[in-house]
Amino acid sequence: MKQHLLKEIELGSKNALLKKRIIEHYIYNGSSTITDLSKELDLSVPTVTKFISEMCEDGYINDYGKLETSGGRHPSLYGLNPGSGYFIGVDIKKFAINIGLINFKGDMVELKMNIPYKFENTPEAMEELCRLINNFIKKASVNKEKILNICINISGRVNPESGYSFSQFNFSERPLAEILTEKIGYPVCIDNDTRAMTYGEYLQGCVKGEKNIIFVNASWGLGIGIIIDGRIYTGKSGFSGEFGHINVFDNEILCHCGKKGCLETEASGSALHRILTERIKNGEGSILSDRIDIKETPLTLDEIIAAVNKEDLLCIEIVEEIGQKLGKQIAGLINLFNPELVIIGGTMSTTGDYITQPIKTAVRKYSLNLVNKDSVIMASKLKDKAGVVGACMLARSRMFEG
Repeated sequence: MKQHLLKEIELGSKNALLKKRIIEHYIYNGSSTITDLSKELDLSVPTVTKFISEMCEDGYINDYGKLETSGGRHPSLYGLNPGSGYFIGVDIKKFAINIGLINFKGDMVELKMNIPYKFENTPEAMEELCRLINNFIKKASVNKEKILNICINISGRVNPESGYSFSQFNFSERPLAEILTEKIGYPVCIDNDTRAMTYGEYLQGCVKGEKNIIFVNASWGLGIGIIIDGRIYTGKSGFSGEFGHINVFDNEILCHCGKKGCLETEASGSALHRILTERIKNGEGSILSDRIDIKETPLTLDEIIAAVNKEDLLCIEIVEEIGQKLGKQIAGLINLFNPELVIIGGTMSTTGDYITQPIKTAVRKYSLNLVNKDSVIMASKLKDKAGVVGACMLARSRMFEG
């Protein structure tokens, strides 16, 4: 669907920029009247009416009928046309990928969770990723020509603007996004996995109007997403949020980043896995004791989380200890950012109160009372879907923001 508007956007005309602002408004605010839109964008009603009329003709905007009001003329309600385009989001996990497809309005049309995929930082794994995405597209029940953009979540240092990944799949001097675009045959953008989860939670999760948010991704690794005044904060090169690599502990545990003492070494899913394994080998009991020695099928983080939720005492004890360590550092984030909302997400958040309660206790203990009163702490609503939902939303917004 390389339609009129997309061509205009590529050329960068003044009209196209105003139309981009209209689409962006509808992405964040849903349907609205021409009067409300003109106030929001500080444009005259005739100007907005002209643009809306053109965008209805192009098929991007729908007239959703008259808005019921008390007296006077009933204004028409306009919003994004769901069928005018589609966007794909890909969330890469350690042993699987999740792929979703949304329509132009942001509704999930197709979703495939836990497609088997062994993530390795190799060219072969990148080829397999492209094959799985192309297979998903082939089977998708939408017009393939209307797929406008694909966003792929990648862990580590990612610059979404330049399209470079500096931690994973960094095999060429060319931007990774450009290489993936060639291999898949559709426009591809990339972003950090935690930032995508944050964006998904912001648009379709537990956020209810809050504009200043910290999202804590406690999965195999540890990172944060930051939203300031309703916008994702990326930092200069897209590297913001490396919370797990703050030097906190005076230990000799080597982090995967190459340094010692990182927060991630004692407060993450990988830390939970390591500590549990060590304690079982030292003679402590768990329902997972027999799993430790089976080398053909290594113990997974998901199995440990399941054991926590089955009330395995050793697993619960370690999760609570991790929650206390994490909460102490989140208290520092609250002192720095004064957020309205702190969302605990990622794989470890699915242990529920076992991790959120120790975090809340530590935050109360270590943050300034006046500051932490402003901050609500809650678990992610989207849970394991946050990343794929966020990737879909980023694929859409990246075409129309800025």
